[in-house]
Amino acid sequence: MLFVLATVLCVLLAGGAYVVHAGAGNAATQKRIAALGKAEVRGAKPDPAVSRKRNMQTALKDFEKKQAEKKPQLTLRRRLDQAGLSNVSEKSFYIAQVLIALSALLFCVAEGQSYLVVILGTFAAGLGLPRWTLNILKGRREKRFTEDFANAIDVIVRSVKSGLPTNDALRIVAGEFRDPVGGEFKRLTENMKMGLTLEQALKKMYDSMPTSEVSFFGIVMSIQQKTGGNLAEALGNLAGVLRDRKRLQGKIKAMSSEAKASAWIIGSLPPGVGGIVYLTAPNYIMPLFTERMGNLLLVGCAIWMGIGISVMSKMINFKH
Repeated sequence: MLFVLATVLCVLLAGGAYVVHAGAGNAATQKRIAALGKAEVRGAKPDPAVSRKRNMQTALKDFEKKQAEKKPQLTLRRRLDQAGLSNVSEKSFYIAQVLIALSALLFCVAEGQSYLVVILGTFAAGLGLPRWTLNILKGRREKRFTEDFANAIDVIVRSVKSGLPTNDALRIVAGEFRDPVGGEFKRLTENMKMGLTLEQALKKMYDSMPTSEVSFFGIVMSIQQKTGGNLAEALGNLAGVLRDRKRLQGKIKAMSSEAKASAWIIGSLPPGVGGIVYLTAPNYIMPLFTERMGNLLLVGCAIWMGIGISVMSKMINFKH
């Protein structure tokens, strides 16, 4: 029995020694292969395409980091610029807000509404209506800009291919296109004349027109300036991407048109029916405005309607 145990022990020791030796040999072999690979890498010439790609990736990471760090605060002056109201001062906007709020206050008092309705109406008209108008004007301006931006990039591509400098190509776009594309590129060239770098001028352009298309354009121009390469080819690819995005937006709009129409009908039924009842039988609906319980019911209805509209908006709006 003792002899059998000793034999098994010797076999196990021999197997372990073999495994350790083989592992050490494999490790030594891997080290030799790695050393040879490093020697070949040191001796080989770097691929220009790989180096350019690596530089572009580094520049893109730096640009995204700067964009995240320098996120501007959305002030009233910037909101007015984004809405295309550069000639309107902040003081004039505040005066307009006060006048609208006073008009709503006088109207509610003349109608004999309760204090709650007067306060809510004045607050909504004075603060909500002007800023809602700014958002509508901003959306329309961005839509007009996006419609012409791909054509503007094509003009830059043709100008660069014909041998013109980039600054001259930007001036052509500023002079040939309607506002807001022409106005934004005009401000871009003027900022560069004042001594700003291209990256800084593009940053100001994005502050005035905060769309993803302008962000893409700024990334392409900044990376090309730092790493080099074919600017015409890069901008041509960008114009193709923007047209594909526009085509996708049109397809999504066509597919969701039925759902949007249903949402508009469902959302407009309660206030529409309320308005008809107010015109045909005002004494029947007036307790909602004159009684405290009626005011609370109106507030609850407004909250539920807001929740329903936001849910329907999420259902019919698609990210692309």
